[in-house]
Amino acid sequence: MTDWYLIVGLGNPGKDYAETRHNVGFRVADELARRFALTFGKLERKAFTATGVIHGKKVILTKPQTYMNLSGEAVRSLVDFYKVELPNLLVISDDLDIPLGTLRLRKLGGAGGQNGMRSVIQHLGTQEFSRLRFGIGRPPGKMQPKDYVLSQFKGDDAILAAQMIDRAANAAEVWLRSGIDAAMNQYNGSIDEPKPEKTPE
Repeated sequence: MTDWYLIVGLGNPGKDYAETRHNVGFRVADELARRFALTFGKLERKAFTATGVIHGKKVILTKPQTYMNLSGEAVRSLVDFYKVELPNLLVISDDLDIPLGTLRLRKLGGAGGQNGMRSVIQHLGTQEFSRLRFGIGRPPGKMQPKDYVLSQFKGDDAILAAQMIDRAANAAEVWLRSGIDAAMNQYNGSIDEPKPEKTPE
């Protein structure tokens, strides 16, 4: 095995989807790349990847290009190619069942209705990997979930989403430095909860 860490942001490829609720995983990966001057210049194993060192760890930031419901193809291929141990995998996705402004990190668990996460679980053959779920809330009125996740954040929601992108990137940094338990303790919950947040060093 190697000591690579794989951080996967889930989303849909293409400019039309870039700012949608379904693509917050891509946006967190982009924020991490920006912070550490990494570039998504390489398409490999059905994903755009950016590799570098973050907090002393060899990291592959990943944005699968297969569309959401086939995300597991890219994740499994990268895990196999780079010989990534499952404790070194973090998958970031949107979640309809969690309010906007809330993050939930877990050591393992089901897909919770998220098709990309379901694909990752299916292709890896296990639920035992870290995941960071980014709350986007439920659709208003009679709006269908599939239309809602492919819509963009507007107004105050867009401002809050940007704050949560930053917070989710912080959580991913803590996961890298100190592990999933530390990230869960520090970042699980709403941005409004008075939990002390240490800025990653």
